[in-house]
Amino acid sequence: MAISQGRIQKNLGRIRDNIAAACGRVGRDPREISIVAVTKTTDLDGMKRLLDVGLTDLAESRVQQLTERAGEMAAYLQRRQSPLPTPVRWHMVGHLQRNKVRAVLSAADCIHSVDSLRLAEEIDTRAESIGRLIDVFLQLNCSEEKQKFGCAVGAAAHLGEIMCTLKNIRLIGLMTMAPLSDDPKEVRHAFSRLKEMFEEMRNDKIGGDNFRHLSMGMSQDYPIAVEEGATVLRIGSALFE
Repeated sequence: MAISQGRIQKNLGRIRDNIAAACGRVGRDPREISIVAVTKTTDLDGMKRLLDVGLTDLAESRVQQLTERAGEMAAYLQRRQSPLPTPVRWHMVGHLQRNKVRAVLSAADCIHSVDSLRLAEEIDTRAESIGRLIDVFLQLNCSEEKQKFGCAVGAAAHLGEIMCTLKNIRLIGLMTMAPLSDDPKEVRHAFSRLKEMFEEMRNDKIGGDNFRHLSMGMSQDYPIAVEEGATVLRIGSALFE
C-alpha cells in the first residue's frame, strides 16, 4: 500500500521537531539545515508525496536507481498541473565508480561521494563535455573503517585544494558516513572529526564562499549530526515509516 501524504507529513514534522530540539541544545538555527530525501525505499507515488510536503531535494545511492527515478520524476513533472515552488534536484549519495559518471550526470545536480582525484577529474571532464557545473562534496572516511569508502582525513585538505582548480565542479563541502555502531560516542566522534576538518579547510580558504556544507546524518543518527554541525541531512526510512 502506498504511503499517504499525511503519514509523510507526520514523519517530516517529527524529524523537524527533532532537528529543532538538537539545534536548541547547541544554539543553532534550524533554518541552517536542509533535508535530502533518500527515495530508495519508496515508489513514484511516495516521491510525489515528498514534493507535496515541500521536499524537492531527492537522492539515490545507486546509479541505475538514480537515473530511473529521475526519469520517472521528470515525466511526472511534465504532467503535473501545479508548479513547484522550487525545482527538483537529484543527489547521488552512494559510492560512485568512474565508469558510471556519465550516467550520473544525466540526472544528478549534486554528488556527495567524491573520494579521489581520479573521480573528481572524471566528473570535471564529463561535465565540461555537456556544459554543466556540478556541485560536489568530498567524502571522508572519518570512522577509519576499512570497508567504508572515503578519502583519508589527513589527505582531505590537499585533495580539496586540487579539486578547487577543476573548472566544471564546485566543491561545496564535506561528507561522511557514521560507523555502524550502537555507541553514540563513536557516531559523534566521526561527525565531530568531519567538522574539525571542515573548519581547518575553511581557515585555509579552500573552496571559498561555496565551501559551506557538511553532509552527515541519516535516519538513525541525524540528531547527533545536527549537534555536531551538519547542514545537509540524508534522510530516507524515517520519512516512510
